[in-house]
Amino acid sequence: MKQEGRLLVHAGTFAVLGPGGDVHGRGGSTPDGLFVRDARHLSRWRLTVDGAEPTVLVAAAQDGGVIVVTPAGTRDEPPGCTLFRRQALREGRLTEAITVVSNVARPTRVAIAFHADADFADQFELRSDHRVYDKPGAVRTAGSVPEGVVFDYRRDAWHSSTTIAARPAPVVTQPRPERSERVLTWHLDLPAHGSAELTVTVAGLAHGARRSGGALPDDPAAVEEHVTRERCEFTRDGVPAGPGVTVGDGSDLARACARGLDDLARLLVPATGPDGEEVHVPGAGVPWFLTLFGRDSLLTSYFALPYRPGLAHDTLRALAATQAVDHDPARGAEPGKIVHEIRHGELAHFGQVPYGRYYGSVDSTPLFLVLLHAHAERTGDPALARRLEAHARAAVNWMFCHGGLDAHGYLVYEADRGGLLNQNWKDSAGAVCFRDGTQAAGAIAVSEVQGYAYDALRRTAGLARDVWHDLAWARRLEGAAEALRDRFRADFWMPDADFPALALDGDGRRVDVLASDAGHLLWSGLLDPEDAAAVGRRLLESDFFSGWGIRTLASGQPPYHPLSYHRGSIWPHDNALIVLGLAANGLHEAAATVTAGLLDAAAASDHRLPEVISGYPREGTQGAVPYPHANSPQAWAAATPLALLTATIPPKAQRGQGRGVRRP
Repeated sequence: MKQEGRLLVHAGTFAVLGPGGDVHGRGGSTPDGLFVRDARHLSRWRLTVDGAEPTVLVAAAQDGGVIVVTPAGTRDEPPGCTLFRRQALREGRLTEAITVVSNVARPTRVAIAFHADADFADQFELRSDHRVYDKPGAVRTAGSVPEGVVFDYRRDAWHSSTTIAARPAPVVTQPRPERSERVLTWHLDLPAHGSAELTVTVAGLAHGARRSGGALPDDPAAVEEHVTRERCEFTRDGVPAGPGVTVGDGSDLARACARGLDDLARLLVPATGPDGEEVHVPGAGVPWFLTLFGRDSLLTSYFALPYRPGLAHDTLRALAATQAVDHDPARGAEPGKIVHEIRHGELAHFGQVPYGRYYGSVDSTPLFLVLLHAHAERTGDPALARRLEAHARAAVNWMFCHGGLDAHGYLVYEADRGGLLNQNWKDSAGAVCFRDGTQAAGAIAVSEVQGYAYDALRRTAGLARDVWHDLAWARRLEGAAEALRDRFRADFWMPDADFPALALDGDGRRVDVLASDAGHLLWSGLLDPEDAAAVGRRLLESDFFSGWGIRTLASGQPPYHPLSYHRGSIWPHDNALIVLGLAANGLHEAAATVTAGLLDAAAASDHRLPEVISGYPREGTQGAVPYPHANSPQAWAAATPLALLTATIPPKAQRGQGRGVRRP
């Protein structure tokens, strides 16, 4: 997501503001406004001075600071005043303080106004997919209160509101009777070279949200200080390198890790654990996915595990609390399955989209088991594994009974016509395709998911033996893992390409496109050393490796497109898993090459990696070409530098990181 202005993020809420601090109600790839629980609670926030839009002298900075604007003026008749705007966000409350400074040696009066509105649009309405959702009985109103205005939205029992309160109190008017927009106006008297101040707070209260547990400051400086202090608590220890590895403060890797930690701190969202306790998990990304996502939150937590194990601890608890316990085909729910995503918006509430609690992913469940073991192994503390034993057993049971291991020999999914057609990490329509571009159909077994399943079975066997003391079950799981490994080599390997197929379709045909998913098999340990080396070498050839990273599909194939979401673009997290796998298999030079490309791409964007990068080759471009619809910041991209750092640490220096790096 390209930011033109300021992005403020805190506790699962965010605000996108223009360079001058305004909101214009955009949709599409770069929506703006104040967003709380999947809905836009402020869709218009336009400042005028004496009836006209001011000129921006100092634009919004990403991390706070002051915006400076003035009324129109000329060299011979400079503006009579200057406005200093400061904005901050905390828990769905956007606070703004304006200081108006007179530039002249005489008393003056200036009219300051905010044009405000709240459309309460669901995020799914704002996407560029041309879908229209009926909202029968919906009523949107606005009314004046002593300190400002309240915008209200009701649809049956659904109720959300946005309150705008100001000091001093404004005069509130309604410029057009047929619209809900309101204008808040102040007539400020300025002494000669004097100043005046006003403070405004915009508070979004979403349906089902708890009110804040106390008064929050309405001074942006105080809010910024609080939010910064929270982030510093998460980032203050930095990222220590392992023995024998030097990560200097000025290196690109160190800077990318620091930026990634800061972004992870911003992306933390509140959730609930299995006993009702509050936890904080990495939301997937801004603007579309600032919520708990099974796959995204699990891999993000895995990447961060050596440095911030608390993320894994909270993520595992949140996902255990939302694990499916019954069958619900509309949501893809089956007993033991780990959730794909959680949504709180209006359309999810009324069932117009299935994502309120949606289980349409085939890989969240094995990744849950992978992270559960990795957390116990890394921390040396099996307490969480003991606490979640029943959840782990239910997850394993899902893999065999509902996921497809018993019936098909593999974890499989079928297209969900009401939700996601593909349910692995490449979940866009058409992403799992044959070399001619045809989408695979039927019960699809995607290659990387079989690696996750293999690793999950082996790791859970370790927990069964060492923590739960169930030796018989441990042996059964180990036997199932080895049988899966043997089947995979026979069924997936394409001798002509010397490379594994992306998937098997419902008829057992190899989906023969050359895809980056094969690199995940190095991480999970599913391939034997010879095959792993062959895959690693192949991924570094120029049709896969662009110079910035490894493409999702090798170029030169008919489905390849450098601006396709999953058919030719470059995903940092995908590359992180591949780099961990390369290092695990001793392919350190290849791992270093991919790492260098990713860090070069990050360095050109203030050391932040976006969700996805376009697949154009490095030659002939001044930098990595941005993907136009990328989420940024995005959790598993933010955690990618941490995984790259882990890959540089010698195995003996690691305390059992697991299959990501070879255990000693």
